[in-house]
Amino acid sequence: MYRQLLTNIRLNAQSESRLGNYGKCIAKLSLYFGCRPLELTDHQINDYLLMLRDHQNPSMSYFKHTVYGLRYVFRLVGREDKAIRLPSIKRVKDLPVVLSKPECRVLFKAPKLLKHRVLLCLIYSAGLRISEVMNLKQADIDFDRMQIHIRCSKYKKDRYVPLSSYIAQGLKKHYSSNQPKEWVFNGKVYGSPLSKRGIGWALRSALKKTRIQKKVCVHTLRHSYATHLLEDGLDLYSIQKLLGHEHMETTLVYLHVAQTLQKRAHSPLDTLYEHATQA
Repeated sequence: MYRQLLTNIRLNAQSESRLGNYGKCIAKLSLYFGCRPLELTDHQINDYLLMLRDHQNPSMSYFKHTVYGLRYVFRLVGREDKAIRLPSIKRVKDLPVVLSKPECRVLFKAPKLLKHRVLLCLIYSAGLRISEVMNLKQADIDFDRMQIHIRCSKYKKDRYVPLSSYIAQGLKKHYSSNQPKEWVFNGKVYGSPLSKRGIGWALRSALKKTRIQKKVCVHTLRHSYATHLLEDGLDLYSIQKLLGHEHMETTLVYLHVAQTLQKRAHSPLDTLYEHATQA
């Protein structure tokens, strides 16, 4: 089953991270009942999902990958009847967590290693997804045109984003000091790219040295990038292209968190007495 799942995902040019997410969730389900996924009854599947939701309090992504993984497997073997009966996933409309500019400055100063300072600054400066920074090669950095070439990212699309002059200086220092090979950031094994775990560790280590209390992950830097661009006056269409969003609706969420000069949120009580004359 795993080999069939892997073949289908590769044939459809889908991300292999999907294979990992689906595979882990389905494997746990199979081990729980001691049988293969296709041998599971509707009753067993529903009981397992109910247990996850009510007792184990999993993350929404874990619950979602379990349901979507089962749907994928059932459709793969022509059992759409079982896939249809799986519960629907309600889309959570939580607004993204965004760091303020002062918080960004504190965070980027925190890492002891130059490599980690440049890493976090680069993610923020270009609004990169974690997979994009992992796969970034030195050949993708164009110092002459001050651009970064993001290759074959989500939706299998390429895009260019501006290269910050600060990051250009930082990258040159990083290259000189750490001598990375091929990739912009090497992992533990020389010549291999930095892993997702390594990037997450760099961020968490930096956060521990700050007083930032927000729930921050690597993707928070991308959210902060988009929000700060909007607050700086860049139009939504340009931000959509820089982020590589397929649909404008995805970009519109930043309207709810950005504090633009034209429409900064405030309490009406603050302006109620602003021009009132004293009796």
